[in-house]
Amino acid sequence: MDDVRLSKFLSLVLRHQPEKIGLLLDPSGWAEVDALIAACQKHQIPLTRDRLEQIVADNDKQRFEFDEAGLRIRASQGHSVPVDLGYAREVPPELLYHGTAEKFISSIRVQGLLKGKRHHVHLSTDPIMAGKVGSRRGASVILTVQAGAMHRAGHEFFISTNGVWLTERVPAEFLLQ
Repeated sequence: MDDVRLSKFLSLVLRHQPEKIGLLLDPSGWAEVDALIAACQKHQIPLTRDRLEQIVADNDKQRFEFDEAGLRIRASQGHSVPVDLGYAREVPPELLYHGTAEKFISSIRVQGLLKGKRHHVHLSTDPIMAGKVGSRRGASVILTVQAGAMHRAGHEFFISTNGVWLTERVPAEFLLQ
């Protein structure tokens, strides 16, 4: 299994389906590194500590993080399983960006941005990164979110350890473009 496929597999088990390999996440989304490696190897997934460290270090979106001791690992955001990542509320910049597939634009214009099965809507300070995220499902459209106005209207924002801004939803009236 190449590193890209292994990284996607780690996203699956650390964000969505830890039970797929019998892994347990604690309430904050952490898994013991040794348990993750053992569970992967038990399911013929070639993971070693060195390879895991390399994947975490090389991940372009920095999706994973180790705890300070290096004994536990978790995904930084994007979970569909119940976790409390413990991020404090933050004041966002005036504008943030969200990339989405063109086919979703008409419903977004009516409903706004919804979190779906995930815990939060993901936003970026970088429109180029937002476009990359949005292009995963076809032609990408970059939406500009009036995050400052949302915050002043009472919406809460959080920032993950890898710099992704998180909010419960983005009502349509706060979308530009």
